[in-house]
Amino acid sequence: MTLLTDQFFDSFASSVKPTEEAETLPPEIYTSEEFFRFEKEALFYREWLCVGRQEWVKEAGDYFTATHANEPIIVTRDRDGNLQAMSAVCQHRAMLVAEGKGSVRSFVCPYHHWTYDLDGRLVGAPAMTKTCNFDKAKNSLPKLKVEVWQGFVFVNFDPEAESLIPRLAPLDAVVANYGLEDLRGTDPIVEEFAWNWKVQFENNNDGYHASRLHHGLHDYIPSSKASFPEVPKGTAGYYRLNGTLHKNAAFNPTEKALFPVFPNLSEDEQNRLLFVNVPPSLSLVITNDVAIYIIMDANSANTHNVTFGSLYMPEAMEDPLFETKAKVTADYTNSIFAQDLHTDLLIQQGLGSKFAPRGRYSWQEDAQRQFNVWLVDRYMSEWNRRRGPSAPVTKLHATS
Repeated sequence: MTLLTDQFFDSFASSVKPTEEAETLPPEIYTSEEFFRFEKEALFYREWLCVGRQEWVKEAGDYFTATHANEPIIVTRDRDGNLQAMSAVCQHRAMLVAEGKGSVRSFVCPYHHWTYDLDGRLVGAPAMTKTCNFDKAKNSLPKLKVEVWQGFVFVNFDPEAESLIPRLAPLDAVVANYGLEDLRGTDPIVEEFAWNWKVQFENNNDGYHASRLHHGLHDYIPSSKASFPEVPKGTAGYYRLNGTLHKNAAFNPTEKALFPVFPNLSEDEQNRLLFVNVPPSLSLVITNDVAIYIIMDANSANTHNVTFGSLYMPEAMEDPLFETKAKVTADYTNSIFAQDLHTDLLIQQGLGSKFAPRGRYSWQEDAQRQFNVWLVDRYMSEWNRRRGPSAPVTKLHATS
């Protein structure tokens, strides 16, 4: 019996009401493989997906690989200095033509040595001269759209997708003084987790748990100082602010910035943290000396990969004590993340229970309602596409 029915999608309406009236989305959207397959079409094959940072491909031939929704991706810089994004799947027998990261003159499939230029064009196919009607020009690596926002590289599988940059314009002013494009960091960490990607995304955004789950570690960034500014309709992301009890608060045992503070911050910005969310793949946790990025890649209803990294002022990394300070900061943030990760695992288990609720929200969870609005708009668009032109279009109007 299918989960995907009009009745099921109509039930989402209660999750986009004002926060004081809304309830959580149905537990099945976190546990059902059928719904995950629906999400591939509704979200992952249509939305802009973060894959990494532009400084990871500085020179022609530099490349790195990524995945989203089990699709292998190459991001590279071509001979003209342009960013290129393409499928990593050889168009001969589906072998991957690249893995990891590095620098190459071309991408050579290790299986049969089909060779692709840095822009994905097939330029070599050994022993194919006797193959009837074989056209190299029709066997290039499938291209993806690619854009860069604040130094982060995004790709899109949909060739008709609307540009991302204009739809993130309302967030540009919010992040402007942090100089994200000019920040630099060490290699990120990639891990796989056994829970739904939305559980991870919601936890990244949640200010409600900070003073509870992280009591003793997070007291100087209290949940009571969270705020949730509205963004214009159609914006591709949203953000949360959280006031701090002292200036330039940071995640380390001193509770204050250890690295150079971003120099253009206003007085208000130095007394709060910034959380920026570009669903379905990127969350930023920004203190006044470190920008933490969290890139999510859904594998299934119950698993996803996460890429964790930190960005600093370039001069911070030239400090002889940088590695020591970075380790102190990492140890502290890891203690916080450990609490989050254990909680996420138990939430996934709870969502599979017949007693899993459609719970109510605190005002400190308004970011979850904003996420619901983003999700439901896209879920309903895909459901209406599937029902076809003869069916009445269902619109669930979000209210703020």
